[in-house]
Formats: sequence, C-alpha cells, structure tokens
Amino acid sequence: MTLAFNFIGIATNDLGASLSFYRQLGLDIPTGLDDAPHVEVALGGGVTLAWDPVSTIQGFKPGFELPRGEGRIGFAVEAESPAEVDRTYAAIVAKNPQAAHTAPWDAPWGQRYSTVLDPDGNSIDVYAALPAAAEAAAAN
Repeated sequence: MTLAFNFIGIATNDLGASLSFYRQLGLDIPTGLDDAPHVEVALGGGVTLAWDPVSTIQGFKPGFELPRGEGRIGFAVEAESPAEVDRTYAAIVAKNPQAAHTAPWDAPWGQRYSTVLDPDGNSIDVYAALPAAAEAAAAN
C-alpha cells in the first residue's frame, strides 16, 4: 500500500472569519463561501487545505465540539523578506487584534519569526531568512 499525505483539514467555529484570515496569508480562496458546508483550496504540490464548520462535523459526529487551546495544529508561511514578516504580522493584527501572539523577532536559527493565531486558535508562524542566513545558504 502506498499513501500520500495530501490533505489538511481545519474545523472552525466561524467559517467566514477563518477564510478571511487565511486570505490575508495569501491563499486564493474564492469569496461567497462563508456559509458553505465545506471549502477546499489547492496549496500546490498536490496538497489541499480544507475547512469544515463545526455544524458539518456534527452532521456525521453528533456532539462534536471544537477543541480549545494552543498546540492543536500549527502552520507556517514563508515571507519574501524579514520586512514582509513585520508587515504581514502588523496587517493581520490590525484587522484581527485577537490574532496577536508572538511579535516579530530575530530567531537564533537565522530567521525573522512571528506567530499569529487564526480565529479558532491555530498557530501560524510567519518567517523569512535573515540576510546573513540567506547569504550563508546561497554560498553553500
């Protein structure tokens, strides 16, 4: 048997808020889907990201409740530059103040790094190589 890891699903309390949030991270999600029972978007490389409102999940798993707290699942997006990390974090937090988690900082592993939380509390790291780290990688 051969399996291919190609699908990531997000359960959400507020589909519209979640889709809007992920659009801010650059995902090309069509509009007009805020009341859909299921939404999918291709990420490339054969991977699909999908959202299901809690009501959809309750249709086949009665009594389902969305887990609370951090660490349930985490995502990361790579920005073009350290300045883009700062701009992205600021734009997301300006529109969604509750998304603020870890303001941009220079990580010891050579990246500008920040973390925002989606409307359901899932963490999304936004990062970019710092100039010295990018130059070292290019030299190797």
